Amino acid sequence: MIKVSKRINDIIKRDRRVMFTTTREHYPFVADHANGDFAYDIDGNRFIDFSAFISVYNIGGNANAAVRNAVKEQADKLMHAAFLDFYSELPVRLAENLLTMMPSGFGRVFFSNSGTEANEDAIKLARIFTKKSYIIGFYGAFHGRTLGSLGITAAKTAQRERFGPFPNVVHSIFPNPYRPQFESETPDELAMACIDHLENNILKKEVSPKEAAAIFVEPVQGEGGYIVPPKLFMKELRRVADDNGILLVSDEVQAGYFRTGKFLAMENFNVTADIYTMAKALGGGVPIGATIAKKEFGDTPQGSHAGTFGGNLLAMAAANASLNYVKRNRRRLEAGVRQRGKYIMKRLNEMKEDYEILGDVRGLGLMIGAEFVKTKKSKTPAAKERDRIAEECFYNGLLTLPAGESAIRIIPPITMSMHNIERGMDIFENAVKKVDGGR
Repeated sequence: MIKVSKRINDIIKRDRRVMFTTTREHYPFVADHANGDFAYDIDGNRFIDFSAFISVYNIGGNANAAVRNAVKEQADKLMHAAFLDFYSELPVRLAENLLTMMPSGFGRVFFSNSGTEANEDAIKLARIFTKKSYIIGFYGAFHGRTLGSLGITAAKTAQRERFGPFPNVVHSIFPNPYRPQFESETPDELAMACIDHLENNILKKEVSPKEAAAIFVEPVQGEGGYIVPPKLFMKELRRVADDNGILLVSDEVQAGYFRTGKFLAMENFNVTADIYTMAKALGGGVPIGATIAKKEFGDTPQGSHAGTFGGNLLAMAAANASLNYVKRNRRRLEAGVRQRGKYIMKRLNEMKEDYEILGDVRGLGLMIGAEFVKTKKSKTPAAKERDRIAEECFYNGLLTLPAGESAIRIIPPITMSMHNIERGMDIFENAVKKVDGGR
């Protein structure tokens, strides 16, 4: 059982005195270091990491030796090269490296520092390429917290409150099979109902295709609750975009980089987007964003976009080392994601039969969500119970993170051993059992 020391409580008090309020979790985890499958707090307590520090450490806590050594080596040479004013080889090498992982026809990359910046870049690119201004997003989506990407975000009012209005953005309905928004008997029927809404309401009543530059979509909604759409939805979304001359942007910030078993989560749907955005795991623990577009769109006007730290050499060194690692180990990693994801889903589905509080289980690969409800019949979100489960996990040595209104995301490093996956799931089930039995 984890015990919280006075030292930890003191740091949390200091944090609250000097830091602006953000999204701290209910449990008092004060990070110190990480190593592979485990994260450690400042008292040396060890936790199995089912958070991957928000899907950043896909290849293990504190990345791996190759990434760390690449950063150290580059730090001794030059950390910042003002890449968007001068030339440097490392960003070019990473762009070339990254393009080998993309579908055919992709040819240009823009580097930034985060996922929200990558999506801001995509908004600008879409408007430049199409000479149109409107962006279409989806309810439940999360694309970032800067004003452009926040305009497309529609996961929680707390994220948008006080910051609007958000011009030139409209939202459509993303299919949620557990909470279907239309009367439908099958996932495919739900998918088509959502597509019908997009075509016959959004594009005929709210924004003309003549003004719509892009549709932004997460292949799996992340902050919105780890919602996996029916495959038909993405295929039809691609058709709608093509039929109306609208670009399709795939936000791979959380779902990409083999999290779902594929380098690009959109690959699971056999769909190719026009622009992809990436961040989080791409840098192996170092801040980075990347926006990748089709070669056919050409270049951007001189001076239309830039950023001081885009292409930062430490980030480039880390991302190149991480990318080289996953390329060398691609088959093993993909097989491992399938195996571990299948095991976790099996355990969760068995738990769903045993515990009234566990309402739904969904996911792709190792991007898995477990949603908690008051009762299975009511499907009323059980946010307080979800938080108690996360706290129980913490005090028994397992780190988890919430998603949506009442879900917990299970996103261990894709390199985590089966032994620690099993141990983590044991802790998770014991926490669910305790809260379910104690309501």
